[in-house]
Amino acid sequence: KPKGCTSFDVVEAVREGTGVEKVGHAGTLDPMATGLLILLVARPATRLQEAFMHLPKTYEGTIRLGETTPSLDTETEVEERTDISHLERADLEAIPPQFTGDLQQIPPMYSAVKVDGERLYKKARRGETVDRPARDIRIERFELLDWSPPDVRFCVACSKGTYIRSLARDVGDELGVGAHLRALRRTA
Repeated sequence: KPKGCTSFDVVEAVREGTGVEKVGHAGTLDPMATGLLILLVARPATRLQEAFMHLPKTYEGTIRLGETTPSLDTETEVEERTDISHLERADLEAIPPQFTGDLQQIPPMYSAVKVDGERLYKKARRGETVDRPARDIRIERFELLDWSPPDVRFCVACSKGTYIRSLARDVGDELGVGAHLRALRRTA
C-alpha cells in the first residue's frame, strides 16, 4: 500500500480495476503506513479473511522522541516538545525487553475501535477523549535498528490488534520524553 491512501481506497481501486465486487483486505494499515496489505479477491478468497487477519505481522518504522501528537503519528500537529539531549543509547537499549511478550495496550483515540457504537476517531476529531479498555497483544520481537537523535528506527514482530502508534507513545512515556510515529512499513 502506498502512503496517503486508506486500506479501503486500495480495495476500491482493485474493485474498479478488476470488476470484481467481492474484495477485502486482511488487516488495516493507517493512511501514513506503507507496505504489505493482503487483498482477498473474489470467493473463496474472501472467506479466508479471518485466517489471514490472525497471522503475525512485522513492521519497520521510525519513532520521533521528544514530540507528541494527538494522533500519535504525523497526521496531526506536534502538541508538546521535550528535550531529549540527556538520552543515551543505553537508555534506548533498555526499552525493547520491556515491550516484548504478552502485554496490554491502550488503543489510540484516533483509531477505528468502537466505543458506545461510535468509532474513536470521530470522537477524537470533535476533541473528545474517552477511556479505552486495554487490549491483550503480543510482541514477539522488538529491535532497535538505528538511533539518530531524535529518531529511532525499529523492527517489530507482533500479533493482530497491535497499534504501533501506541507502542511509540509507550516508548516515549517510558523514556519520559514523549514520542510519536514518523514512518511505518509492514514488511510481513
